[in-house]
Amino acid sequence: MKTLLLNPPSFEKFDGGAGARYQATREVRSFWYPVWLAYPAGLIKDSRLLDGPAQGVTPEETVKISSDYEFVVLFTSTAGFKSDIRLAEAMKANKPGLKIAFVGPHVTVQPEESLRASQAIDFVARREFDYTVAEFAWGQKLESIAGASYVKDGQIVHNPDRPQIEDLDALPFATEVYARDLDYKKYNIPYLLHPYVSFYASRGCPALCTFCLWPQTMSGHPWRTRSAANVVAEVKGALKLFPEAKEIFFDDDTFPWAKAHVLEVCEAFKPLKFTWSCNSRVHTDYETLKAMKEAGCRLMVVGFESGDDGILKNIKKGATTADAIEFMENVKKVGLTVHGDFQIGLPGETPETIEKTIQFAMQLDPQTIQVSMSHPYPGTEFDSYVKKYGYLTNDDMADELGHQLPNIQYPGLDRRYMVEMVERFYDRFYFRPKVIWRFLRRMAADSYERARLLEEARDYFATRAKRHRFARAEEVSA
Repeated sequence: MKTLLLNPPSFEKFDGGAGARYQATREVRSFWYPVWLAYPAGLIKDSRLLDGPAQGVTPEETVKISSDYEFVVLFTSTAGFKSDIRLAEAMKANKPGLKIAFVGPHVTVQPEESLRASQAIDFVARREFDYTVAEFAWGQKLESIAGASYVKDGQIVHNPDRPQIEDLDALPFATEVYARDLDYKKYNIPYLLHPYVSFYASRGCPALCTFCLWPQTMSGHPWRTRSAANVVAEVKGALKLFPEAKEIFFDDDTFPWAKAHVLEVCEAFKPLKFTWSCNSRVHTDYETLKAMKEAGCRLMVVGFESGDDGILKNIKKGATTADAIEFMENVKKVGLTVHGDFQIGLPGETPETIEKTIQFAMQLDPQTIQVSMSHPYPGTEFDSYVKKYGYLTNDDMADELGHQLPNIQYPGLDRRYMVEMVERFYDRFYFRPKVIWRFLRRMAADSYERARLLEEARDYFATRAKRHRFARAEEVSA
């Protein structure tokens, strides 16, 4: 079947779909590659990968494009699900014979509710959907496809789960699909060099963080790796396909999990002499960090989450603040850069723990930070926790443009305060003389970087103004 793999335009500038761990529009304009869709796009002949948000395609244009296809695979999210249903219904109204499958964490966790939400959805592909949707496109009967859920004679049918993919080397290269269907210069992440290219070198994460979406819904906890030779082959190809790319980002849940494997990959990377970055945990030791730096690693994205050890224990982080401090000392010794992720609203959060986390972030002093409002996504242990204790407010987790809003509230910690503290966290971290000086040096050294940082500042202050309006409205309503 002629197939369209779609990251839908749920909201303008929405980056919370097929490649984002936080399903919301960022404070600063950001676009992740729809890597989950790229693999089945490479498996299916006569397919096209359409990334609506990053490529600037409107819902109306998407409906028109879909009429040229027989089958649409739409990657949805919790934040964008209602919008995506409307889009699916519009595509179906325009071409009644069109088959539509929904994929992604939201429908994986709630397949029955998703199918009941609209008759426009022909089936849901649960968890890793690469071969589930490919087999349908190849002509296999839905009843025989593992991992599919659908409606038959008014009843919801859940076919048996599909085993996790063990042979990742057998999958096509995502970067070849990007080169075929996407403009890679339209992808931008503030802490990555631009333009960048992103794909996976592994799937799964053995860590048990209660809030983390992907391991609990899509990729699972077992860590499965591509061979070093397979990853090197894609890197070599990507460097040729995207000659102006300044860096490759390995978007694995945690790239340096097993030391021996990481050292093998780093040794294979050395002759290529390219710049790369990755996600990491604070357990990565000095020897591994040194090997990564020598192999061309520039930056790591690290989830510190909180500066309170009680909260880290509550979320099963498997790490302590002492681990984070030692990690950052080693990072600075080898000369790597860190983008630190922190959250406000995890179980056990109080005004006092928020203050501890702000102080902790300033002590660690990563190059840049992201401060997120904790969201209990369906299917996570965090979601079960807030529902059990009545902390879920049932408010939307995003505003009309996809920006984060808190949908939880604890005793002594209301939604308005959490929104205010996100902004105060950013202010206290970034408006320090040494951090301002860091950014001024970057702007002085590179005219492109200067223009980029100014654009990011405009985006951030626009989002900041919206959050202040929300906080004022919450105060009035209280």
